[in-house]
Amino acid sequence: MKGSLFALLGGALITLQGVANSRISQDIGTWQTATVTQFTGFIAALLILIFVRDRNWTKLKQVNPLYLSGGALGAFIIFSNITAIHHIGATLAISIVLIAQLCLTFIIDIKGWFGVLKQKMSLSQCIGIGLMIAGVVILRF
Repeated sequence: MKGSLFALLGGALITLQGVANSRISQDIGTWQTATVTQFTGFIAALLILIFVRDRNWTKLKQVNPLYLSGGALGAFIIFSNITAIHHIGATLAISIVLIAQLCLTFIIDIKGWFGVLKQKMSLSQCIGIGLMIAGVVILRF
């Protein structure tokens, strides 16, 4: 239950961030907005880290450097979301983002990439993704 609540919160916050970033970018530019968003996110995470007093950095050297670069993807995520919202609107953009996330995680689960335990996908899961894609196609018209 706790995981589902955090997933709902995360999804809502991603949507709010995308819409807010789209608005900010109209005033200062897309890459400037990505920079400000990444910086304020860093400050917020740092303050929370200080507040909770988590000093567990001992295993940082064990993390694959490729995975450590994942945070840099945030700049491109923000840029892509802002640009999509400007061109096709928030509803359609977020819908397509969610489907792209779902399709890639589906492949990651099947292939076992990034050390994820391989999962077998059922026909119902494939149909579910297909229905979501059909829903976006319907939204588009």
